[in-house]
Amino acid sequence: MTTWHGRNITVAGLGVSGISAARALAGLGASVTVVDGGDSETHRLRATELRGEGISVRLADAATLPEGTDLVVTSPGWKPESPLFAAAAEAGVDVVGDVEIAWQLRGTTPSGKPAAPWLAITGTNGKTTTTQMLASILTAAGLRTAAVGNIGTPIIDVVLAEEPYDVLAVELSSYQLHWAPSLRAHSAAVLNLAPDHLDWHGSMEAYAADKGRIYEGNSVACVYNVADPATEDLVREADVEEGCRAIGFTLATPGPSQLGVVDGILVDRAFVTNRQKQAQELAEVADINPPAPHNIANALAAAALARAYGVEPSAVRDGLRAFRPDAHRIEHVADVGGVAYIDDSKATNTHAAQASLAAYESIVWIAGGLAKGATFDELVAGAAGHLRGVVLIGAERALIAEALARHAPEVPVVDLDRTDTGAMSAAVREAAGLAKPGDTVLMAPACASMDMFANYNKRGEAFADAVRELAAESQ
Repeated sequence: MTTWHGRNITVAGLGVSGISAARALAGLGASVTVVDGGDSETHRLRATELRGEGISVRLADAATLPEGTDLVVTSPGWKPESPLFAAAAEAGVDVVGDVEIAWQLRGTTPSGKPAAPWLAITGTNGKTTTTQMLASILTAAGLRTAAVGNIGTPIIDVVLAEEPYDVLAVELSSYQLHWAPSLRAHSAAVLNLAPDHLDWHGSMEAYAADKGRIYEGNSVACVYNVADPATEDLVREADVEEGCRAIGFTLATPGPSQLGVVDGILVDRAFVTNRQKQAQELAEVADINPPAPHNIANALAAAALARAYGVEPSAVRDGLRAFRPDAHRIEHVADVGGVAYIDDSKATNTHAAQASLAAYESIVWIAGGLAKGATFDELVAGAAGHLRGVVLIGAERALIAEALARHAPEVPVVDLDRTDTGAMSAAVREAAGLAKPGDTVLMAPACASMDMFANYNKRGEAFADAVRELAAESQ
């Protein structure tokens, strides 16, 4: 077990995960310094609180390595080429993330119970929903669990909790995996792979390689998406424990060692006695909320991980029935004049928007924002047959407009030359003018929100407020 007492550790970042790591390591006897480039009132308040606990904090300088540092613990968003890390490399100092620290801190709990195994999930889209579904299934099985990692309570806090957990549902971003070299999960899933965060990783190959780290050392199951061969490729490349199995999930009829769908039923042909001839019913598609295709895939991945851990079929069904998705994920806001208004503000990239657009037949699409280097030709070409009209907002909406002109020239497009927050209300009204009864107005921007809003939650709230205002006027 790693000894922390007396070590000089620098924590990069004064956010939630950074504060959690700093407090945990200081509590174990390390001398901790937190560095952050910010110097806002919020930064100063947090710094004052930590200093009161004996933790050093340096604000307005995120580039200089504190003297005597023998380990750097980074928050997920810090880029590998950050000057602080360059200084660490020059000094021969390792850089790891909070997930790596949590993994090293596992050991045995104060009660003497062995550390909880991790069921880990990553992918370009669907990570949070799948992790929460998995936690719901594990809870239905009577297990003490938590959805942690890239969501919820900081994972270090959960690992060090006085009351031990039976098993953890762990969402991991590509950033977190990049900085977690010794992580070895019980079982893990890569849901999908599509270009995202390439400005951070530098290339699609590097991004995929970091995602693939989640399979390293798995002991029971590597869960992959049959519809996305790149995820199965990552399984083939992984160095796993003897006996670990590759388990696929598919929206089609499953083959042996797969979970899939047959006549509206989720079935398991992986964790049964005779997978060549047998299949176990797990749940109905109707048990999934919402039953959009990509969400059914999320449910299958969650079920595969739960079954890998030994959960009974009835708990899979009960957990999926009990699950309720977070706000702004294909959330039905209201029906107005026979038109459904759907908030999928969480669709911040083209891959997520593609899944959302595929879930509805006739759509007036509200899209636009910060493209993050994405292109939109493939997305628009695939969705063209579903589009009744499009309303564009945001700083880089022209990129989507150009793709629409190339691949869906007959679709009416309203280009709102606005990036103020009030533009969302105007967008909803323009969409209402394009929609007919039976249509869906879908806000799935395929872009990040920060050109107009603080985050995707605020964007979703603005959409919902505009829809409710429209509904009130129509009464």
